[in-house]
Amino acid sequence: MRQTLREDCEWNVARVAPRQPKIANEVVHLTIVMPCLNEAETLGVCIKKAMASIRKSGLNGEVVIADNGSTDGSIEIAEELGARVVEIEEKGYGNALGGGIEAARGRWIIIGDSDDSYDFATLEPFIEKLNEGCDLVMGCRMPYGGGTISPGAMPWKHRWIGNPALSFIGRLFFSCPVTDFHCGLRAFTRDAFQKMELRTTGMEFASEMVIKATLKQLQIAQVPITLHKDGRSRPPHLRSWRDGWRHLRFMLLYSPRWLFLYPGLCLMAFGILAGAWLSLGPQKVGPLVLDVHSLLYAALAVLIGFETVSFAVFTKIFAISSGLLPSDQRFRRWFDYVTLETGLVVGALLLVAGLAGSFYAVQLWKGASFGPLEPRHVLRVIIPSITSLALGAQVVLSSFFLSVLGLRRQGQKFE
Repeated sequence: MRQTLREDCEWNVARVAPRQPKIANEVVHLTIVMPCLNEAETLGVCIKKAMASIRKSGLNGEVVIADNGSTDGSIEIAEELGARVVEIEEKGYGNALGGGIEAARGRWIIIGDSDDSYDFATLEPFIEKLNEGCDLVMGCRMPYGGGTISPGAMPWKHRWIGNPALSFIGRLFFSCPVTDFHCGLRAFTRDAFQKMELRTTGMEFASEMVIKATLKQLQIAQVPITLHKDGRSRPPHLRSWRDGWRHLRFMLLYSPRWLFLYPGLCLMAFGILAGAWLSLGPQKVGPLVLDVHSLLYAALAVLIGFETVSFAVFTKIFAISSGLLPSDQRFRRWFDYVTLETGLVVGALLLVAGLAGSFYAVQLWKGASFGPLEPRHVLRVIIPSITSLALGAQVVLSSFFLSVLGLRRQGQKFE
């Protein structure tokens, strides 16, 4: 198979290959980067199409193959066709692409898989968008975004479940103006790539690029493309559930609002409202009677909710100060009002309220000569009092911790 493919690849390469850089300081306008791990069956045709596309554009360009440890002759095929091979030792889709992009000489970069599922001969729309000043140009395979999926090109669980769900979450969490979050054919400028500061090493690299571009307020466009059935005889490297979870996990970790803040606020609101309602006495819901036992769970919801909200704030500060998230002016303005002193005052008020409730409970006990009490009556005082004490202590401790996180380090600002 390999010998036959190589003979096929020896067709007048000079006719389609653009001029390759001869010296280090020669200007290269466009680099097409393809990750590769044992893609001998399809790599040759992808390189041919990419080189023909560069020639058609009139740009000085190159094709870079980011090889991640191929042993099937892919490297030899790429070199014979005039592509530049960059060997990436660290395994992973993100590592391979990141290494290939770093080695690229072009100021414009187009990336795409080397399995012949993307047509590198039709890159004009991407180049046009880059020429118009876009920072990131995403391909869109999905029909509802104008794209086309050839029969057998995408498994049903990816087409109808995985990609729509993850793309929806990405748009919801980050307001990304992208229909197809995980399209592997995309173009961007070298400056935009450097601004994105991508860090992931696996398949979530694709999500990180879109999210970072949105958070950095880069100009994003998308063009419809056709996804073809890949030309490999072996299964793809993609593992649906594992890689889908990695995408989802990354989006959650990069959105403290949706991971911590919104769930925490909802939990607190539910606990406070339910607690206030149950403090009035037993409540009947259909055949159910909710009493002090339910009140105890409402109190727990308040405490867990507050802790979750605190994690949202802590995570946001840490992520900004560490460069994982861009600065947020709205968050900075909010932080101007939420100071250590404010937290100490609020915490002190909650502690006082808890102590007052506890003192009242002791008086009730005293009225019974410190003997047995009617549990339901006294628990309606004790549970809110304990909740107030615990919440007050959490507010005080969180305020101190928030102040520690907010300390400016040399060269680092959380705002």
